[in-house]
Amino acid sequence: MITLTNACLARMTDGYDLIPQGAIVIDKGRILWVGPQSQIPAEYAASMHDLGGRLVTPGLIDCHTHIVFGGDRAREFEMRLEGASYADIARAGGGIVSSVRATRAEDEETLLASALKRVDHLLAEGVTTLEIKSGYGLDVQTELKMLRVARHIAQMRPVTVRTSWLAAHALPPECTDRAAYIRDVVLAGMDQGHALGLIDAVDGFCEGIAFSRDEMAAIFDHAANLELPVKLHAEQLSDLGGAAMAARHHALSADHLEYLGPDGIGAMAASGTVAVMLPGAFYTLRETQLPPVAALRQAGVPMALATDCNPGTSPMTSILLAMNMGATLFRMTPAECLAGVTHHAARALGLADRGQIAPGLRADLAVWDAGHPAELTYRIGFNPLHARIVGGEFV
Repeated sequence: MITLTNACLARMTDGYDLIPQGAIVIDKGRILWVGPQSQIPAEYAASMHDLGGRLVTPGLIDCHTHIVFGGDRAREFEMRLEGASYADIARAGGGIVSSVRATRAEDEETLLASALKRVDHLLAEGVTTLEIKSGYGLDVQTELKMLRVARHIAQMRPVTVRTSWLAAHALPPECTDRAAYIRDVVLAGMDQGHALGLIDAVDGFCEGIAFSRDEMAAIFDHAANLELPVKLHAEQLSDLGGAAMAARHHALSADHLEYLGPDGIGAMAASGTVAVMLPGAFYTLRETQLPPVAALRQAGVPMALATDCNPGTSPMTSILLAMNMGATLFRMTPAECLAGVTHHAARALGLADRGQIAPGLRADLAVWDAGHPAELTYRIGFNPLHARIVGGEFV
């Protein structure tokens, strides 16, 4: 048992829910007691650890990443700035096809080594839980390889990893039959990955350049038969009604949502589906259509934030920058941004045991050299992390 004292606690149970002179009692990896330092019960007064007045928040959660992939697309980034169109890049063998080719070619050891470098940047900014998707293999063998690497990351680093099956990300370049791809790769691979214990949720990209609402509905029905929760990339480039369909399937989250309309907002509010904001992709693609943050707020839809770390449209490994972008680009408040990477991000992953500082929850915490939680969203390019506490242990 350890008692953390002399801390400013942002409990994140209702807004920041601050305790300026707070204390936390941790036992066996769980939070046993939280409250004002002056009220610590006598039986918890041993093994005190003075945090020097520092800010303590729940450990941060990056609930949407594609952090396992082969190669990079830096040259494509340069080509776009030199005037090349998406079609030009695709004809040159770029785009997602280049990531698929590189990911297929690299072995698990190589993929793991490169992914760990990106993961370490997130951990250095207070991340204690991380979601990782497949989606750059587009064949069963490589999709499963990506998820094995994701599972290995959790063995190599003190972080919880949740995995998402994203074979419905795009059609592979060799594909000539959409129905066969869905049957033989998306669904058959889902069965295999589920049997191997590699899949925590099923995801997909519902868009004109990817999969239709009806195709994704059938994939979600298959996931339901396996008792796997679902989430969806939806309404990023157009409003195809994907978020509303996902909400009808009780999706954990719908992500991107720049073109989300009133019907989708209403469906998400009714189902409790979390809206995951991804400002890194908005920024990288220089989009102009803002997600309907004010309407989501008014409807009471919980909003999460994530890096969307990927090689093409959001090569970002900073959760703190995602928070700043959520405020400056999307006009989320700093309190909403912090809730978006703690409480609401946990909800987007179906994790009820973290994301707040409350008795009974997992003792995943971040300790900051900061006096107020708004500082975490306010600063740009500055990391005030003092320590991470994962499962009650300083790391």
